[in-house]
Amino acid sequence: MSFPLEGVRVLELGQIIAGTYGSQVLSDLGAEVIKVETPEGDLGRIPSVAPYRGLSALFLTFNRNKKSIVINLKTEAGREVFYDLVKISDVVVDNFRPGVLERLQVDYGTLSRINPRLIQCSVTGFGTAGAYKDYPALDLIIQAISGHMAITGEPGRPPVRVGIPLADMSGGIYSCKGILAALYARERTGRGQRVEISMFDAMLNLLSYIGTLWLTDGVLPQPPGSAHDYSVPWQAFEAKDGHLVVATRQEGFWRKLCDALEEPGLAADPRFATNADRIANRAALVPRLERIFRARTVADWLERLRAAEVPAAPVNNLDGAFAEPPVAEREMIVEYDHPDVGRVRMPGNPIKMSDIPQTPSRPAPRLGEHTDAVLGELLSLPPERIALLREQGAIQ
Repeated sequence: MSFPLEGVRVLELGQIIAGTYGSQVLSDLGAEVIKVETPEGDLGRIPSVAPYRGLSALFLTFNRNKKSIVINLKTEAGREVFYDLVKISDVVVDNFRPGVLERLQVDYGTLSRINPRLIQCSVTGFGTAGAYKDYPALDLIIQAISGHMAITGEPGRPPVRVGIPLADMSGGIYSCKGILAALYARERTGRGQRVEISMFDAMLNLLSYIGTLWLTDGVLPQPPGSAHDYSVPWQAFEAKDGHLVVATRQEGFWRKLCDALEEPGLAADPRFATNADRIANRAALVPRLERIFRARTVADWLERLRAAEVPAAPVNNLDGAFAEPPVAEREMIVEYDHPDVGRVRMPGNPIKMSDIPQTPSRPAPRLGEHTDAVLGELLSLPPERIALLREQGAIQ
C-alpha cells in the first residue's frame, strides 16, 4: 500500500491543537511525522486537558501515527541534533509565539541555510508582526475577536462559543493546506519556503459570504440560532421527543414539506408562496410549523419527510451521530491499542482516496518513545553517542 505523502518527513515542534492537527492530517496521508518535544512534553499531554484514564484524549487524538523524540533546543548539542534532522527532512511545523524560533535559533533563516528545500510552517494567533503579534492566542480569544461568537447562538441571548475548538483547528487545517501547496511548488522550483498561518486570518476567511456582506454592504449579522437569514424554513424544530432540522429553500421542497405535514393550506397561502414571501412572513410561519412538529416524534417525522424527499435530519448528540450508517460505511472510526490506556477509538480521516483503502492508525506516542530509534536509524548515531547526549541533557 502506497500513501500519497509517503517519503515526506515532518518535524513537528507544535503543541496542543493548532500546531499538531495539520501534521496529524499529513500523517494520515502517509507522511512520517516526528514530534520533537521539550523534556516537559507537549502541553496537550496534561491529563486535565480532556482527561481519559489518566491521559489526555486531546493528545491521543491529535498525535496518532506520530513518533516522539525529546530534544532540548536550549542546549547547543540539542540544536545540533535538530539541525542534523533538518538536513534530511521536508517540513518543520510550529505554533510558537513570535520571537521564540529566533531565540531557539530554529527560525526559517537559520534552517533554510541548512536545508534550502525545507518548508517551515508557523501557526500563530495574529501573525509574526503587527499590533497584536504578542497577544495570547487561545481558541476562545480568537473565536471572540474574529466575530464568530457574535453570530453564534440564539437572538437576544449571550454570545456562544462554537462547540469544538474551531479557531485552533482552523490553524491546523490551513497549515496543512499551506504545506501541501509549498511541497507542490518545490517540485517546480526545487526550493522550500516559509508558510505562515494566523488563526485570526483563518477565522476571518471562514466568515465567507457573511464577511463579504459586511465588507461590501455594511450588513451587520445577528445570531440566527439554528435558522437561516435567507431561507425559510431552514432551522431546528422541537418534536415530541427531541429535535430535527428541516431545510427547504427551493419551492419544490416547500411544496413537498406541506404535503408531508398534511397541511395543504400552507402551500396555498400566498404569504408563503415563495422563499422571499416566507422570509418576509417568518414570524407568522415558524410558530405554526413549531406547533405542527410538536405533534409527532423525531422518528415519525423523519420517516415522513425522507419519504417525501424533504431535506431533514435529527439533531444528534454524539451517540446518535456515530450510530449513523455512513460512519461504518465510510470507516469514520479509527482505533488503536495504546500501551497505557488500551483501546482508543476516535473520528477517522474524511479524505478518501481510491488508492488508499484505509487510514493508518498507530498509537499516540509516549514522551520520547522514539528518541533512540530515530537518532540511531536516521542519523546513524551509535548507542554510546546517544547516551552521551542524554547525559548532557540534550535529549531524553
